Amino acid sequence: MRAVICGTGSAVPDKVLDNEELSQMVDTNDEWIRERTGIARRHIAKKDTCVSLAVKAAKSALEQAAIPAEDIDLLIVSTISSNVVLPCTACEVQKEIGAVHAASYDLNAACTGFVLAYQSAQSFLQAGFYRTVLIIGSECLSNLVNWQDRGTCILFGDGAGAAVLRAESGNGYLPAAHSDGKKGVALKCKSFFDGDMENQRFRQEEYKMQMDGQEVFKFAVRQVPAVIMEVLEKNTLALDDIDWMILHQANSRIVEAVSRHLKVPLAKFPMNMQEYGNTSSASIPILLDEMNRDGRLKKGQKIILAGFGAGLTWGASILEW
Repeated sequence: MRAVICGTGSAVPDKVLDNEELSQMVDTNDEWIRERTGIARRHIAKKDTCVSLAVKAAKSALEQAAIPAEDIDLLIVSTISSNVVLPCTACEVQKEIGAVHAASYDLNAACTGFVLAYQSAQSFLQAGFYRTVLIIGSECLSNLVNWQDRGTCILFGDGAGAAVLRAESGNGYLPAAHSDGKKGVALKCKSFFDGDMENQRFRQEEYKMQMDGQEVFKFAVRQVPAVIMEVLEKNTLALDDIDWMILHQANSRIVEAVSRHLKVPLAKFPMNMQEYGNTSSASIPILLDEMNRDGRLKKGQKIILAGFGAGLTWGASILEW
């Protein structure tokens, strides 16, 4: 058996924060941000939440797939920024969409989360444990951003993307995934629940995302090409066999560096971070949904999904459209 995507969906908040507006909040400007990141604007949740965005993306994916929510056997939500802890985000989505037969749980792997959710769904489907799986990446990173730190607040946005997977006859592709906890300090976010109950002092800046941008950049441009080559070798495929390389949308310079390293035309690396910024685990499914709905994805095309981020974690999967 193999896992086949039969529907995609996405959702972003109505509020758009462009670089000009952001420059009124911190010492930056549109040219500086675009040159270093490729980002022009990002969507920020005001009324929406991580759960509500996930629900919208899920309903859109199910509608396109023409599959009722009752047919879902498993529901996985990848998120690091949910508005709920208990019940988990996936159970809240299950309730809202009526996926009454779905086992539901959250997955936390930051910007690699959707790729790992896809790999988990793929494994369950190929093993015959389930027939229909809904996977979602949903983030409200604006809640974790320090809006006084121009090194991070320019990067992140909110949104959600979803995909419906079904088991079909045929052979699937082997995945690749890695973690390096020793280098996790490069991108971190402290929990309010840090165990110091007697001396707990909630200084807001201590509980926001902190990132060593240079270290994350070096990690990404080194490990992403390597994991792409690894997943190709595992499946006896070559770079020329791949039609699209859909990478986590963190920074245009990272995508461009991966393209140069692999000697693959940049045209095979679609980008949309200029509109959404870095939406962590939502970035790949949002882009996948855009490409699906505008007709860029054609039946039979081979696609690599590659994620990289906090943990540190990174991974890649091959799918056939």
